[in-house]
Formats: sequence, structure tokens, C-alpha cells
Amino acid sequence: MSEATTKGRRTRGGGGAARRAERTAVSFDSAAVIQRNIPDIEMLNAEALEIIETNAETVLEEIGVNFVNNPAALERWRQAGADVHGERVHIPRGLARQLIATAPRQFTQVARNPERSVEIGGRNLVLAPVYGPPFVRDAAGGRRYARMEDFRNFVKLGYMSKWLHHSGGTVCEPTDVPVNKRHLDMLLAHMTLSDKPFMGSVTEPSRARDSVEMCEILFGAEFVQRNTVMTSLININSPLTFDDVMMGALEVYARNNQACIISPFIVGGAMAPVSVVGTLTQVLAEVLAGVAYSQLVRPGAPVIFGAFVTSIDMNSGAPTFGTPEASQILYGAGQLARRLGLPFRSGGGLCGSKLPDAQAAYETTQTLNAALFGGVNFMLHACGWLEGGLVASYEKFVMDADQLGILHKMAQGVTADAEAQAMDALREVGPGGHFLGCGHTQRNFKDAFWRTELMDYKPFETWDEEGARDTQTLAADRVAKMLANYQQPQLDPGIAEGLASYVARKKAEAPDAFM
Repeated sequence: MSEATTKGRRTRGGGGAARRAERTAVSFDSAAVIQRNIPDIEMLNAEALEIIETNAETVLEEIGVNFVNNPAALERWRQAGADVHGERVHIPRGLARQLIATAPRQFTQVARNPERSVEIGGRNLVLAPVYGPPFVRDAAGGRRYARMEDFRNFVKLGYMSKWLHHSGGTVCEPTDVPVNKRHLDMLLAHMTLSDKPFMGSVTEPSRARDSVEMCEILFGAEFVQRNTVMTSLININSPLTFDDVMMGALEVYARNNQACIISPFIVGGAMAPVSVVGTLTQVLAEVLAGVAYSQLVRPGAPVIFGAFVTSIDMNSGAPTFGTPEASQILYGAGQLARRLGLPFRSGGGLCGSKLPDAQAAYETTQTLNAALFGGVNFMLHACGWLEGGLVASYEKFVMDADQLGILHKMAQGVTADAEAQAMDALREVGPGGHFLGCGHTQRNFKDAFWRTELMDYKPFETWDEEGARDTQTLAADRVAKMLANYQQPQLDPGIAEGLASYVARKKAEAPDAFM
């Protein structure tokens, strides 16, 4: 395991100095996947859930779903017993549920560093960074198109962020690299600059095949066929449309035993009904069809029930985040996923703000908490999301990554063993005393409270003397320090050379395309 930790040096009588050095040490430790010891919020009662499930089956049977430009998919459905008219697939009641029975309830995504592998499903919560923004923002340069240098920087920050378990996928869209070749550079960055698990490319089926082939270099071809080493995002074109690009990528990954998040992409009121129950009906119908299709390709292929749903400002048409309706849909989708026995993806640090400001913090907190209490197993966009997903923000990345530590602490729940009861402390201190020096405090003070690595809790005078820095300024300083202290995890030189040669060869095979 490649880790580096700079330790403060203890001096005689320097207990305070040693503790300060420990707090400011550069650490590359990675926290274990969150295991929830707290209950999920059950927003919907049994009657509502049964209504949604019945209506979703009706949608599949009577309205149907479109599989466009994909004759092979239509034939698979026909052979499975669906009623196919043109590109419209009508799925008989119960067929989709019958097909998804082969999907695993839980699976392991293996990282190249086995100690960073993640278990997806059950009571686990895996945190992954922002995905897909074409722009980046930092305090010094403002808003600009993302470049490959930015992509590499975000991979490094993700690797060094203790509370993140996953390197993610398209943490930003590097526009200085040709569209048909950038996936190669992005995958190479994930594979060489981090040893956390990562996501594959889905923008074209051939790019999914490239992803699998690069993983075969990294892990070995036989290993890839026996193990899941990628989790990739397959968005449904809501309402009720499965295009050939995303389904083509899904087919590649399913055939090769790699995991797919089957995720409707819904802006409520535009791409789904305005009501919570109506939206959940559509979400369930789309997920049932998508997961069932993955099992037609390869029974037992690992899949995740995805739900990305936001509301809309009915005056401007702009998507809104952190709203109560979006949280209600997340909670309901989590219940539906658990009833199906599938891992669940949703949530993230979502916001509509243009800056990492109070609006961003409020909206992000709402969505992070909803994901924690809604039973999410895989949280994409856990840090760095800004401006409705158009922007990956350096400062917000580290601000969010710091706050993810709170989710770890909350998920632990509250213990009531003898040490937690603290009766010895209450007896020792008694009336009128204080607990700072008592034995119980001395035993537990290091781990008793979650501690930020970013926020400022200093007295006003100290804060003012140090420049009266706001949170964005503190975050910018932290970004600079993390990137300056980055150390690349070790990789077998032969594998590194094989990956570099593969990327060079694939790039040379086709002319650059920027569309």
C-alpha cells in the first residue's frame, strides 16, 4: 500500500507542539467505506410503494420503452418474451422482475491497491467525486473550460482526500484533448495517479471496450473477467428511452462482468411528472427495464439502481437542488431499490450556486444528508459539484471532501457501552467541576469529536491577525498544499509502460475529432 505520512517530531516537554504537528501532518490515509449503523428514513408507507410498483409495471406493459438504433437489443427482448413494435418494447407484467433476479445484491469493486477495494450494496456507502463538468473554477482563475491538467489535479486531490473512497470517472471534461481520445488520457490518469477504484468511459461503445482493455493491462485479462474492477454510469434518456450509445456501453461492460449504474436522468416537471409518486413510477419503470436488459446480456452482471432527480424552477426552467421534493424522491427510490434487492446510487454534494458560497453550502448539506439517511450505497458527485454540475470547483472539492467526514461520524450511530456511559467521569468530577482533566476525557479526547481539517474556529483576534480569511481562501490554500505534497502511488513499471503504449497506439490509429 502506497501511503506517505509526514509526522511531527516530538520535542522534550512539547506535548502541545506534538499535537499541533499531528494535526497539520500531510496524510494520504483513506477511510474505510461507510457502514451504516443508523436506520434509513422510510418516507413512503407500504401502500404507496405498492401503488408505485404496480403503476411502473403498467407503464412497461402498456406504454413501453424505446430502444433506439439497437436491433440486437430489440431481438434480445423479443426472445425474452417482450412485445416489440418497431423500436418500442412492451414488457409483460412481471418479466422485468423475473429477469433482474440474477443481479447481485452486493458486489466488490476491486482497486489496484486491494486495501482500497470497495463493497457496494448492503449497509455500505461508497463516496465518489463530481462527474461530468465541462468547466472548472478556482479562486485565482475563475470559471474556464476544463483542461487535462485540471483532470489530473482532481484525480490527485481525490486520491489524497481521506473521506473519499473512489476516484470517480469524468471528474471534469478536458476540452483540450480530442473527444475521441480524451477517455484514454482520463483512464490513464485514474490508473496511474491514484490507486483507488475508478469508473470507465460510456460516451461510445468502442471507448467502453478501450476501458476494458486498459483494465486487462492493469489487472490481467483473466482477473477482469472474474472480478469487477470498474463501475460506470449508464444514463437513461428520460422519459423511457434507451439510446444505442449508452446501451452499447452497457452491453460491453455487462459482457465483461463490469458494473453499471442504471440511472434515469430526470429534471422533474420537464423529463418526468411534477409529483413525487409520478416521478418515482417513471424512475422505477426505467430502472426495471435497464437492469433487466443488463441481465439479458449476461445474467449475474453487477448493476446499481440509479436515481438522479432534481426539481425545476417553473419560472426560469433552471434545475434546482437541495429541495424537499428531490429528497423525498431520493428516500422513496431508496426504498424501492431495497425492495428489489439492488444496490442504490443517488445523491451527492449537489447545488445550483455559481460560487462555493452560502447557497452552495445549504443545498449541498441537504443533498448529502438525504443520501446518508436515504440508504444510498454509491454516491456520485460527493464533492466538487458547482453550478448545477456545469463546473468542477477546486475550492468546493476540498470543502465538500472535508464535510464528508461528518457522514462517516453520523453513520457510526451512538454507542451505549460502559465507556460511552461515562459514569466514572461523572463520579470523578462531581458537582461544580470540569471534565477537561478527568481520566475519561484523557482516554477519549482524540476521537471523541469529529474535527475539520479546513474550517477556522480560532478567536476573532487570531483570525483577524492571520488575514481574516474566509472559507474559500482557506480552501484555496488547502488545494495548493495538497497538490504540492502529492506523491504518486507506486505502479509496476511494466504495467505503466504497457498502459502508456496502449494509449499511444490507440491515439495514433485515428485522426483527432473535437465533435
